[in-house]
Amino acid sequence: MDPFSAPEQHPVPLRIGLFGVGLDTYWAQFSGLRQRLEGYLDGIARSLGGDGIEVVSGGLVDSVAHAEHAAVLFKTKDVRIIFLYVSTYALSSTVLPVIRDMHVPVVVLNLQPEKRIDYERFNALGDRGKMTGEWLAFCQACAIPEVASVFQRSGIAFHTITGTLSDSAAWSEIREWVAAVRVAETMRTNRLGIMGHYYNGMLDVYTDPTMQTAVFGTQIEHLEIDALRLLRNRVTPEEVRAKTDELLRSFEVSSECSKTEIERASRTACALDRLVAEKKLGSIAYYYEGNPGSEEEDIITSIIVGNSLLTARHIPVAGECEVKNVQAMKIMDAFGAGGSFSEFYAMDFEDDIILLGHDGPGHIGIAEGKPMLKPLGVYHGKPGKGLSVEMRVKHGPVTLLAVVQTRDGKLKLLIAEGESVPGPILQIGNTNSRYRFRSGVKKFVSGWSEQGPAHHCAIGVGHIAQSIRKLASIVGVECVQIE
Repeated sequence: MDPFSAPEQHPVPLRIGLFGVGLDTYWAQFSGLRQRLEGYLDGIARSLGGDGIEVVSGGLVDSVAHAEHAAVLFKTKDVRIIFLYVSTYALSSTVLPVIRDMHVPVVVLNLQPEKRIDYERFNALGDRGKMTGEWLAFCQACAIPEVASVFQRSGIAFHTITGTLSDSAAWSEIREWVAAVRVAETMRTNRLGIMGHYYNGMLDVYTDPTMQTAVFGTQIEHLEIDALRLLRNRVTPEEVRAKTDELLRSFEVSSECSKTEIERASRTACALDRLVAEKKLGSIAYYYEGNPGSEEEDIITSIIVGNSLLTARHIPVAGECEVKNVQAMKIMDAFGAGGSFSEFYAMDFEDDIILLGHDGPGHIGIAEGKPMLKPLGVYHGKPGKGLSVEMRVKHGPVTLLAVVQTRDGKLKLLIAEGESVPGPILQIGNTNSRYRFRSGVKKFVSGWSEQGPAHHCAIGVGHIAQSIRKLASIVGVECVQIE
C-alpha cells in the first residue's frame, strides 16, 4: 500500500511511552523471573522504536514509588500514547498512578511469551518453585481484568491487544495504533489555508472551522486571492519553464492542450508553491469565481494543475471550499493512502458498481497509469475554461472517508472499504473511477447517504478502516463504517 512516496516525517520524533508491570514480591521468590520479563519488555521497545519514533521506557513498574517515577517521566517527555505491557500478575495500585493524569491513548498489551505453556516440560521441572516461576511468566491474562476494572471505574479509556510476543496480528494492530497517533499529530500541527468562499448554495459543504481546530487541532489560515495574485505577478519566466517541465513529466498531455494554457497553468502553479511556502500550509480548501475577464478569474481557472501537483506532494487541495473534505484528504494522505477529492457520479446497476470522481484536482500520486491533462471549454457549474485532470484511482482495495458534521455540531468519521475495478469510465476530463462494494451499490449508496455526509468524500488506496477507527478514538469522535 505504498503507490507514492510517503509524507516526510515531522522533524520532532513521535514519543511513545512504554512500561511493564510486575509484582516486586515475586523477585526474591523466583530467581531469574524479573530479568526474563525485563528482556521481554526490552524486545517490545526495540520493535516499537525506529522510523522517527522515540520509545520512552518507564521500565518494569513493580511498586507505587516506581509508578510515580514513570508518570513523571512520561509527562516530562510529553508522550503521545502509552503501551502497558502486562508481563505477569501485578497490583492495579502500581498501574493507576502511571496513567491517571496522562490523558493520552492507552493500549494494554496482553502478550504471552508463546502460544501455550509446554505442559510436559513444565510438569517435568519437579521443583515447585521453578514451576511457579515458569507459570508466572505466562500469567499476563491474570491481571488484565483487574487493570480493566480499575481503568473503567476511573474513567480511563483503554484498548487491549491479546496474543503472543511474536503474534503478527497483534503487532499489526500495535502498528496501526502507532500510525494513528502519528496521523493525529500530523493533523494537530497542520496548517489549513482557506481561500475564497463556499460554492454558493452548497449547504452541505458549509462547516464550522472552529470545530475542526477543536477536534483535530488544525490551525486555520484564511487566505486572500489577492495574495496569490501578487505572488503570481512575481513568477519569473525561468520558474514557468521549470514548472512546465514538471508538468510534462507528471502528466500525459493531450494534443488539444495549447502552449498558452500550459504556460498559464504553470505560472499559477508556481504562485501556489510560493503561497504554500510563505504561509507554511499543509492543505488548502478554496473556491472563487472572480469577475469575467479579471485577473482573479484568470488565476482560478488555471489552478487545477498546480493543485493536483500539490496534492501529490502531501498538500491536499479541495475545491468548492470543502473544508471537511480536505481534512479527510489530509488524514488519508497522512496514513500513506493518498486521498483524492471525489463525489458520486453515477450508478451502474448492470456491473453493480458506482462511479466516483470530481472535476479539478486529483491525487495523481495514486493514479492508475499516468494522469492526463485535457482542455475544457467550460467548467461544468463553474465559470471559465482551462486545463483539467483526467485520471482513475489505482485498481485494487480502496477506502472512502468523509468528515461529517452532525446535527448537534459535532464531527464524526464515515468510512467504507471497497475496490477500484477496471472498466469504462467517463472520459470528460475529470477524475473518475469505478468502485465495487461488498454490500452492492444499492445498499452502499443508501447506507452511506443516511449517515448525513456532505456529497464529497476522500478516496485512498488500501483498506485502512481499522487505522481510521483508531484515529477516531484518539481524537474523540464517533466512527461509522458502512459494511
